[in-house]
Amino acid sequence: MRGLPKVELHLHLEGAAPPAFVAGLAKARNLDISGIFDAQGNYRFRDFAAFLKVYEAASSVLRTPQDYHRLVLAVLEQSAASAVVYCETFLSPDFCGGRDVGAWREYLQAIREAADEAEREMGITLRGIVTCIRHFGPGKARETARCAADTAGDWIVGFGLAGDETVAEPKDFRWAFDCAREAGLRLTAHAGEWGGPQSVRAALRDLEVERIGHGVRAIEDPALVDELAEKGIVLEVCPGSNVALGLYPTLRDHPIAELDRRGVKITISTDDPPFFHTTMAREYEALHRAFDWDEAQFRRIARQSLDAAFCDADTGARIAKRLEG
Repeated sequence: MRGLPKVELHLHLEGAAPPAFVAGLAKARNLDISGIFDAQGNYRFRDFAAFLKVYEAASSVLRTPQDYHRLVLAVLEQSAASAVVYCETFLSPDFCGGRDVGAWREYLQAIREAADEAEREMGITLRGIVTCIRHFGPGKARETARCAADTAGDWIVGFGLAGDETVAEPKDFRWAFDCAREAGLRLTAHAGEWGGPQSVRAALRDLEVERIGHGVRAIEDPALVDELAEKGIVLEVCPGSNVALGLYPTLRDHPIAELDRRGVKITISTDDPPFFHTTMAREYEALHRAFDWDEAQFRRIARQSLDAAFCDADTGARIAKRLEG
C-alpha cells in the first residue's frame, strides 16, 4: 500500500506542519506556544474547538514567505514518502499576508518556488486552493476571494471554505464564491462533517460546488446519497481525521465504504496529518485492514481522485501516466 501512487485532494498546508518544525520556529522567535504540545512533542487538543485553537496558534509562528517556503518543502517531503504524486493544498491569505493582495503575492511566490523545487527533487506535483475561513466571517471571505481572483491561473486552481461549520451559513459566503467562479476557479467547501447532511445540501445549493470537503454525514440522508451519486459530486474523505476527532468511534464504523458502494465518488486524504498521527500510506493501510480493500480498489480511487482534481488537462495527463506505473 505504501508504494502505490496516490492523489490527495484535501490537505491544509499549515495543518500539515510537523510539530517539531513549528516548535523550532517558535523557539527561534522567542514565542511561547508550549501549551499546544504534549509531553511527547505532539499537538495536544481535546475536541474540534480546541483543535481549531491549536491550529491557529501553530500557524501564528509562520510569519514570512520564507517560512512558507520551508513549510512546503517539509510537508511535501512527508507526502512524497507516502508515494503521493499529486496533491492539492488549502492555502489561506488570512495566514499569508493578512488578506493583502500584494503581501499574498509574495507568499504565493515563495510557496510556488518551493513546490517547483519539490517537483524536481521529489517527483510530487502541488497545486493550491485558496480557502476562506468560515469562523472569520463573510467580510473577510470577500477579501480572501479577491486575493484568489487576483492570482487564479495554472497554479491557484480552486477556491474553498473551511473552518467551524457551526458558524454562519454557506449562503453568507455566496459573494466570495461568485467572485472566485468568475475568475475561473473551481469550487469546494467543507460540509457534512459537524454540520450534518443539511450542511452538504446547503453547500451544493448556495455555493454550487463540485466537491465537498468531508461530506461523510451525507450517509444519514439516503436521498442525499443518491443525489451525490447521480450528480457526480466528489467527497474529499479524510477517514483518519474523522475518527481522531470522534466523528466515528472506529474506522470500521466510518461510512466511506458504504458511500463508495452506493456510487458516490469518494477520495482519500489526510486533512491535517500530524494532528491525527497519519499519512497517506497509513490511511491506505488502515482502510485495507478495515474493509479488505485491495490494490485494484486503491488504484481506482486514485484515478477517480485525479479525475476530480482541479488542475489543467496537461497536468492531469502527466499525472495519469504516473498512476499507471
